[in-house]
Amino acid sequence: MKARLFAPENRKWWTLAAVSFGLFMIMLDNTIVNVALPSIQRSLHIQISELEWIVNGYALTFAVVMLTGGKLADMLGRRRIFIFGLLIFTASSLACGLAPSAHFLIGARVVQGVGAALMNPATLSIITATFPPRQRGMAIGIWAGTSAMALAIGPLVGGVLTQQINWSWIFFINVPIGILGIVVARLVIPESKDTSAEQRLDLPGLLTSAIALFALTYGLIEANSYGWTSTRILVLFAIAVVGLVAFALVELRQRIPMLDLSLFKNSTFAGANVVMMLTSLAMFGVFFFVSLYMQNILGYSPTKAGATFLPMTILIILIAPVSGKLSDRIGSRWLMSSGMVLVAGSLLIFSRMGLHGTFWDLFPGLIVGGIGMALVMTPATAAAMGSVEVDKAGVGSAVLNSMRQVGGSLGIAIMGAIVAASVHVPPGSPQSAAQFVTGYQHALEVAAVIAFAAALVAVATVRKYRHGAEPVEAVA
Repeated sequence: MKARLFAPENRKWWTLAAVSFGLFMIMLDNTIVNVALPSIQRSLHIQISELEWIVNGYALTFAVVMLTGGKLADMLGRRRIFIFGLLIFTASSLACGLAPSAHFLIGARVVQGVGAALMNPATLSIITATFPPRQRGMAIGIWAGTSAMALAIGPLVGGVLTQQINWSWIFFINVPIGILGIVVARLVIPESKDTSAEQRLDLPGLLTSAIALFALTYGLIEANSYGWTSTRILVLFAIAVVGLVAFALVELRQRIPMLDLSLFKNSTFAGANVVMMLTSLAMFGVFFFVSLYMQNILGYSPTKAGATFLPMTILIILIAPVSGKLSDRIGSRWLMSSGMVLVAGSLLIFSRMGLHGTFWDLFPGLIVGGIGMALVMTPATAAAMGSVEVDKAGVGSAVLNSMRQVGGSLGIAIMGAIVAASVHVPPGSPQSAAQFVTGYQHALEVAAVIAFAAALVAVATVRKYRHGAEPVEAVA
């Protein structure tokens, strides 16, 4: 019975289940934290800029280290790096739950981001190496659906844990899940790696990209505190520009670069990555500030705020696998573009919310946004991963996920800057709620414009990719 269960034809599905399990942890952590932010703010007595760093410290490290994580997965073995990342993620989750201060929590979240950066590209590259092209879109759809399931369960579980026990338990819950994930991964995931003759890490690329992204995000988050024209902020933006230029030059001259810029010569790969970045830029900030809006303005409890997101995330669960299968048959271009138009529409609906909104005012935006996100996420992933060779799947996955995390970090920072520009009174003042809502509305309008721009990028760049031959399944 056991031999039949783990037969070669079944093992790829067990592998998919195992890597989806790891992805579930990463996404669960994202959504749980958003719902718990107001409780963390009150418990640790912190400002909104520090709240942004609790989210961005994780997302930014995730983005910066992910390219290295993808390269390590290709070099040293995808299963090995996946398990190592899961171990780091689990231990740092325990540290987050024990955090006595904002600075400690931010530091632990940074380490957690390192663990996620090692896990995430390995999950997608393992799928790409294990499944033949004719089944890859469906497998990626299940992978994306698992992510959406975590998005659905995370806010509700986070709300219940925060309200009934303590916000620390949103992190403690990762510990038993992580231990189980390590055991399952050891049992069912076959090892695979890049078989190229020469492999090495690109430390100059890692350093220049980290400096550029940190300077840009820090400048955007702190610009309203110090002033957009202050010396500190202008210097940070200058460092970001110089760092990005230096990163591009380093990667062009490296014999074995961390980011192979030649990948972007393929318009489908480039377009899918840009769409993924713009999608995250538009949506990450929305989830962050909608959670604050529901609890601080509408007076929702953490549980009710988490449950409010369920219509959107359930639709993503149901539609993402279907859109993945459709992308196998008709391509990703029109699925992505129509999905981004729907996302832009949902953001405009959210932007009409005022001081006295209700769930039924949010509901149409949740429905439209859920359908739109489901039409974008899986086809964009399938388009990007279908444009790279299987041996480079780790790096291709890392680029895609880095774009998503960079977009998310910038989205929170940009939306935060727009909201902060409208708030001119201290928290608790009679005018603070109205000013927050004004900034929130402006931020969502900007996000809608960004989402529509992503739809145009998809139409202009993404083409149906045809695989030449199906690779042999990689088994150790």
